[in-house]
Amino acid sequence: MKVISVVGYKKSGKTSVVSALVRNLSGFGTVGTIKHMGEQSLNPAETDTGRHFDAGADTVIGITGTEETGTEVVSFSRDLNLEDALDMLCDQGLDFAVVEGFKESNLPKIAIGDLQGVSNVVFRLPAEIDMHEELTGSLVGIALAQPDRYTLEALIKKVRKNPAIRKAGAIGTFTGIVRELAGNERTSRLEFEKYEPEASKILDQIREELKQKEGILEVLIHHKVGVIKAGEDIVYIVVAAAHRAELFSALSEAIERLKIEAPIWKKEFTEKEEFWVHDREHPEN
Repeated sequence: MKVISVVGYKKSGKTSVVSALVRNLSGFGTVGTIKHMGEQSLNPAETDTGRHFDAGADTVIGITGTEETGTEVVSFSRDLNLEDALDMLCDQGLDFAVVEGFKESNLPKIAIGDLQGVSNVVFRLPAEIDMHEELTGSLVGIALAQPDRYTLEALIKKVRKNPAIRKAGAIGTFTGIVRELAGNERTSRLEFEKYEPEASKILDQIREELKQKEGILEVLIHHKVGVIKAGEDIVYIVVAAAHRAELFSALSEAIERLKIEAPIWKKEFTEKEEFWVHDREHPEN
C-alpha cells in the first residue's frame, strides 16, 4: 500500500486536494483515507458508544441499516494512533492510503502554502490552489512513486489471491522482530538502510529462484527501513507451498539468503552505545 499525506493550515484546501487524489488514484486501485479530526469527538460520553467505553470496551463497532437497504460500519477504538490506522487499511489489502493532516508525522507530505516546521515534504503547493488536470496528474505520480507499505496480513491476502493457491496445502510465515534483550545488553531500537535499487533486485531474485523449487507456489518478502523500536516487526516472509516440508525449507532458505545477499545495513542503539553492524547480521536469528 502506497501512502501520501496532505498537510496545511486550517481551510487551506486540504480536503479538495485529498478528494482529487482519491478520484484519480481510484483508477489505479483501491483507496482508503485517514483524516485528523483535531479535538472533535464522534463518541461523546453521553452516547451509547461513550457508555460502552466507560464500561471497559476497547473497541466499539456501530452498524446502521439492514441487509436489504445496505449497511454502514463505524469503528471506534481507544488509543488508536496513525500507524495503527494505516495498518488497518493495509490489512484490508488496499492499494493506496491518502492521509489528511498529521503534519508532525514522518509520512511523505504534499504541503499547502507556507506551512513551516514539517519534515519529509515531497511537493509544495501554492496557497491558492487550482487543481487543474496537469497538477492533479503530478500529484498522482508522486503518490505512485512512494514505497510500498505492507503488514503481514496484507501479504497473506496477496498470496491467497494468486491463482496458484489452488495447488497449495499450506501457507507459512516468518516475522523478524527487534530483540530488546541479549544477555545483559538492552537494545532500544534499530535503524535499517537499503542500497536501492540493488536491494529490491536481489530480494526479487531470491523470490523467483525459490519459486522454481518443487512445490513452491509463491514467495513474498518485505523488509522495512528506517527506525524500528524494540519489539516491532522488521521483516515478513510468506510462502505458499504444496506440502509443509517444502514450505519450511523455503522459509529457512529465504531468511538466510536475505541476511547474506541483500545490501541492507543495520545500526543498533543500545543503552551504552550506537553502532552500524557491517556484517548485516539481522536480529531475527
